[in-house]
Amino acid sequence: MGSSSLPTSTSAPEGMSGTDSDASGQREEEDRAAGKAPSDAGKHKKPRPPNPRHAVTVAVSSRTLFNMVAEARVYDEEGLEKYAAFQVEHEDEPLKPGAAFPFVKALMAVNARLRQLYPESEELFDIVLMTNNHAPVGVRFINSINHYDLTIERFCMTGGNSPVGYLKAYMTNLYLSQDSEKVQEAIEEGIAAATMFTSDKETHLCENQLRVAFDGDAVLFSDESEIIVKEHGLDTFFEHEKQFENKPLAQGPLKCFLEALGKLQKKFYTKNERMNCPIRTYLVTARSAASSGARVLKTLRSWGLEIDEALFLAGAPKGPLLHKIRPHIFFDDQMFHIEGAKELGTIAAHVPYGIGQKYHKSKLIEQPAKKK
Repeated sequence: MGSSSLPTSTSAPEGMSGTDSDASGQREEEDRAAGKAPSDAGKHKKPRPPNPRHAVTVAVSSRTLFNMVAEARVYDEEGLEKYAAFQVEHEDEPLKPGAAFPFVKALMAVNARLRQLYPESEELFDIVLMTNNHAPVGVRFINSINHYDLTIERFCMTGGNSPVGYLKAYMTNLYLSQDSEKVQEAIEEGIAAATMFTSDKETHLCENQLRVAFDGDAVLFSDESEIIVKEHGLDTFFEHEKQFENKPLAQGPLKCFLEALGKLQKKFYTKNERMNCPIRTYLVTARSAASSGARVLKTLRSWGLEIDEALFLAGAPKGPLLHKIRPHIFFDDQMFHIEGAKELGTIAAHVPYGIGQKYHKSKLIEQPAKKK
């Protein structure tokens, strides 16, 4: 081709030499390979999500992260196709925050503190959106997540199928949903899970400290002692707990999540930040301290776990105390405790595990007759 042919390479933009341009391009390629956005000092960049192998993974359903009451009504009344069309039509309108939203924001606040102390650490919270929605609906979720500046990069959208089968593949430490059947399924798979409820009152929650409250029996611990209470009464229970005070209770469905929280807490303790730790845990139990509390505390000790505050209520209502604590989430296996917490403004999560599911306020619930 003659001298009028086009050059085989283009010149670098004004103000950048060819060498600078090549180096910049190489950096962008490296960033992409590492899962980072191309470098741009003028843009706000979200933190890179941690490696799931090292992270504490919290999977939340779309209906717990966002308030989707109106959208659910469309689905219930008009069906799947109209629901999907509604979501696409409104995809530029951010969904309103749901029950898990403050909890997720608190997880992100902990991550920010961890990154300050350990800039290269992968031991962080990783939040996954786990939903049975169809993929086209995902655009509205993405837009809503970006609107609120949430760090949620991993999605699982199963197109109508249960997402529970993917929880282990996503290395899930905790699964939160509003679907009690999916939660039950997850617990049966050995995954910490709970059905989340919105509080009846709006409560201001701490923005710089994650507060997590746990019931004891059938939540952190197995329901072995709860069975004795239900079947033989309190006196027998007290005798049993005294007799087996030095025998650790078996673990319950949420023990592993407390363990994961403790692992992150220790990273702050190592930096002499115990009194300024952005994670605080609470045991809120109906047990009596003198009569049955020692076994609980000794069990935690045998597991090598700490709880920041242990509150023994001896059967008193939990709602008023929880209102004082103002946790981002409270886990309990008994629905009447969940209801009492909700009434006073606590975001509560029901753990459908153990013998307590057959009772309401110590009264046996009539079970439906089995089909022949």
